[in-house]
Amino acid sequence: MQNRRIVITGVGLTAPNASNIGEFREKLINGVSEIQEVDLRYFGKAPAGICSFPETLYRKKKENKKGTRAGCISVYCANEALKNGNLQITDYNPSKIGVYIGLTEHGTVETENEVYNISNYDYNVDYWTHHHNPRTVLNNPAGEITLNLGITGPHYVIGAACAAGNASLIQAVQMMRLGEVDMALAGGISESVGSFGIFASFKAQGALGSADDPRKASRPFDSSRNGIVISEGGCVYTLEFLEKALERKAHIYGEIVGYAMNSDARDPVLPYGKRQAECMRLALERANLQPEDIDIINAHATGTKQGDTEECKAIRTVFDKSNTTYINNTKSIIGHAMGAAGVLELAGNLPAFDDSIVHPTINIENLDPACDMKNLIINESKKIDSISTILNNSFGMLGINSTVIIKKFS
Repeated sequence: MQNRRIVITGVGLTAPNASNIGEFREKLINGVSEIQEVDLRYFGKAPAGICSFPETLYRKKKENKKGTRAGCISVYCANEALKNGNLQITDYNPSKIGVYIGLTEHGTVETENEVYNISNYDYNVDYWTHHHNPRTVLNNPAGEITLNLGITGPHYVIGAACAAGNASLIQAVQMMRLGEVDMALAGGISESVGSFGIFASFKAQGALGSADDPRKASRPFDSSRNGIVISEGGCVYTLEFLEKALERKAHIYGEIVGYAMNSDARDPVLPYGKRQAECMRLALERANLQPEDIDIINAHATGTKQGDTEECKAIRTVFDKSNTTYINNTKSIIGHAMGAAGVLELAGNLPAFDDSIVHPTINIENLDPACDMKNLIINESKKIDSISTILNNSFGMLGINSTVIIKKFS
């Protein structure tokens, strides 16, 4: 069971520039950013990534009102993943389907909204909604998926800061190989743009990105970068054992062949390239791959000075001798979708197995010398001979690091 091969057979997503994988891929290849300016109560204006998707496609407006924005995104992405994978819940025993959703934070949006609501009534708590508790428990987005789809297997949320999306994939693979579940819905969600507190905190840290044109505010690796562009979004995958996927003649996006997670144990917010390098090396070891076997590295880089520099050090340390490894960054196009970042960024690169195109890192006008890396794809996509492996990095606060490696199925 420990060595059974696990593949991705369905992808459902919503990002600040698309609501399906085909449109998402096209926008990334062409470097189309749709980051916009939002005006948040108490805070003011800031660039942000906002999703537009059919919110009542898979559940009614009344259900969305009762639930959460995170739950709404989760339900949409889970249903889209099943549809994309040509799967029905009845294809599996619903008690043997697991739901694992990564989150950076949850409950902040709901709490801020309720405090604001009762402020209009002289803070009379009689006006506090009775839906608050189920809305703010951490398992809410995963639980809303089970309620919508009738899944009776385990569901929970993985809190791993901005490494949470990758962590959910790792958790799903481990649970499948343990025999706990036969299939999994795994991914990550971000509702961060609904919280003025998150914007205010990043601004207080000097880490909130800005630019006259909001589409240029997210600019990892550029000398003028000044911080993170906060985005909402979500991505959920259907994970199946290879033999089952082959039996039903499913389209296989890729096989999860390696992963690793570790901790910096150093600082609450400042990243540490040495531990990030160790994380990548461990994932390569588990995948039985060498650095030169990796065709694309999707860098985590968020647009902060030290964060980008530390990751670049780590990548150069591990991949310095590889001349065939290309590097890109999706956040430059869609912003930082927090708990959804890793899985959204991976989804945007998976079609490279078919089209052999490495999408660009945009908004680099003057590359920071500290971020100069071999084969960094800048501003325009690059078509190469073939792509068979993708390494996806996601790192987060409190020094949590994650790397997932996906291989083209053949």
